[in-house]
Amino acid sequence: MTLKSFRQELANPRTSLQLCILGIAGGMSAASLIIIFRLCVEWLQLSFLEELNQFNTLQPLTRLLLPLGGGLLIILFAFLTGFKHYRLGIPFVIHRLKQRYGHIPFRTTINQFFGGMVALASGFVVGREGPSVHLGAAGSSFIGHGLKLPYNSIRILSGCGIAAGISASFNTPFAAVIFVMEVVLREYRIHIFIPVMLAAACGSLMTRAVFGQVHELSFLTFQDISQWYYPYLILFGIILGFIATLFNNQLMNVIKLFRPLKMVWRILIAALITSVFGYFLPESLSAGLDVTHSIISGESLAILFAILIAKFILALVAIGLGVPGGVIGPVYVIGMLSGAVLAIPLGYAIADSVDYTNNFALLGIAGLLTAVLHAPLAALSSVMELAHNPSVILPAMLVIVPAYVTSTQFLGNRSIFIRQLEYQKLSYTISPIRETLQKIGVLAVMDSEYKLLVDAPDKYILSFLETAPTHPVVLRSSFEIDVKYSLVQYELSLNHNSAPLAFFDMEGVSSQATLAEAYEILQANRDGAVYVYETSPSSIIGVITWNNLRSYLHKENY
Repeated sequence: MTLKSFRQELANPRTSLQLCILGIAGGMSAASLIIIFRLCVEWLQLSFLEELNQFNTLQPLTRLLLPLGGGLLIILFAFLTGFKHYRLGIPFVIHRLKQRYGHIPFRTTINQFFGGMVALASGFVVGREGPSVHLGAAGSSFIGHGLKLPYNSIRILSGCGIAAGISASFNTPFAAVIFVMEVVLREYRIHIFIPVMLAAACGSLMTRAVFGQVHELSFLTFQDISQWYYPYLILFGIILGFIATLFNNQLMNVIKLFRPLKMVWRILIAALITSVFGYFLPESLSAGLDVTHSIISGESLAILFAILIAKFILALVAIGLGVPGGVIGPVYVIGMLSGAVLAIPLGYAIADSVDYTNNFALLGIAGLLTAVLHAPLAALSSVMELAHNPSVILPAMLVIVPAYVTSTQFLGNRSIFIRQLEYQKLSYTISPIRETLQKIGVLAVMDSEYKLLVDAPDKYILSFLETAPTHPVVLRSSFEIDVKYSLVQYELSLNHNSAPLAFFDMEGVSSQATLAEAYEILQANRDGAVYVYETSPSSIIGVITWNNLRSYLHKENY
């Protein structure tokens, strides 16, 4: 199988061996990058901590200085790579997938790797899924651009990298697949689903080989809940809908309030606020799930509530002011703490010897994740994998549905990613026609058996057309420093004074392009053709006419 035939097959929107190979390659590349990232974070933390995320073992002065030092390092990395390359995280990746076929700039990737590493190691309340998504998409898309694969396959490859990144970060391959389809790509297509699943599996396998079988919430054991608790679960979901709406609204308020400040000052303010909280309340630092579990297992209601408020504020500050990291990690932590807080009063009201704190912590994650991201299926699949117990499904549904309905219909809340994209004026939607055409590469449609005539006179072209060629006829005209291609057809107008031949100037599109780029060129005149080139615009390898393009627009789909 040659590279040319490999590209040709990938241009088609269908499941194939080539696409599966691409998913595996993208998954392995992204997972390798995430594993290196995780190891760097752990190495950095263990250089000054006895255990990961155990910031309460540090002296108060060290806790005060640590986030400040981390903030200065983040600013340094941003300065070295250029502040204009500081767009980071999941919203930026969604934008690039929709508008740039998943191509992630290299400098933003450097910023995300080193900035995210320092942010996670120095106690900021951010999640590692933000760097995981960014690095996963970048690591896989670099492969696609290096091999000059069709753009439609690079977009799928980026989705594979994201799935592998999340799977490698949390060891939850199924939830990673659903997250990519529901939140990032926002579509379900079988030819996309298969390579994304393969990539997520690769990410999970490689993670388990390095870090073992343990996942992030293996310490949470879910017990069967009595049906008498089900009405309270509905109320619990409604409360989580309010918390999620408050979180999203306040996060956007923080972003808007500090937007006039330069990035340097925003990072320093976030570091200063985190330092102050860390000095007085060390449990408020980081979005570590294991540390959060140890907190909810042994603290009183007042302490839990204080830590919940502190984590809530620090997450808003860190994410809103641009500290590299993700929002899902803090949502997990806030959901766990909210569940633990709301489970304590229930224990007083109902005499039951069973401690449901872990159950409510897990269900708190499901409800809050649903309402913050507007991703109910991703939230359900996440808690299913984390619980390792099918009995979590029904209680999780009873929490997820009221949380989502309360948040969206009654409070007007929207996905935090969409709100961030709109505020930053990063487009994330495309027309249905363009979305359809983006899935098909020009290599899959072009006519490679075109007839090329070089500087031929009209008389010769007419005699050639009389032989009734079945493929496009292209005239190549040479100039001093340029070459022009024209599609030649019979003049079909009813004007008696018109010439017998019609010439349509042709523009070129790269062999990596999709039908969407060809459509943008041809849609104005609804006629003519474009030519496809491989290395330089002067070398033509195929032709796509408007009639070919129109047939795909009207093609029926199952």
